[in-house]
Amino acid sequence: MVDNTTIMQAGRCIECGAKETDGLSCYELFGFPLVWEHHDPELYALHFWLVSCYMIQHPSTYTEEGYNHLVNLFTDAYDNNWDTAYILKKNRELVRNMDKITNPLPSEERTRKLRLWSITIEDIYAGGEEHAIENIQKWRDCIRNELSNK
Repeated sequence: MVDNTTIMQAGRCIECGAKETDGLSCYELFGFPLVWEHHDPELYALHFWLVSCYMIQHPSTYTEEGYNHLVNLFTDAYDNNWDTAYILKKNRELVRNMDKITNPLPSEERTRKLRLWSITIEDIYAGGEEHAIENIQKWRDCIRNELSNK
């Protein structure tokens, strides 16, 4: 997993706006559904969506080119209803010609800009494992909608 240590100020992520919950940063909250998906193959089938939703909300993790690639892959996969195998194949093809995908700067030196999203990892965590599938699907839908309106 990419090292994306988030910066929380006044109990909120300075990048996605998620509230600190149970003393956990949004990056720490992200670890919970990653563990939950190991208990449920249907949830694991949404792994691409879980990770890409979180990462889209944390653009400082990527170079500009890498972030644009992620958003384009997400959008194309969503709009064309691609299955996971095809998404991964397409990703491998597209990243072959990219120089740098992830931000080479240490986390504390990255430029971050707050963008408030209607759903964040905070909502996935709060819904718990039993609602993770439906909540990740809602998150995916909201992200796609919000990307269209940016």
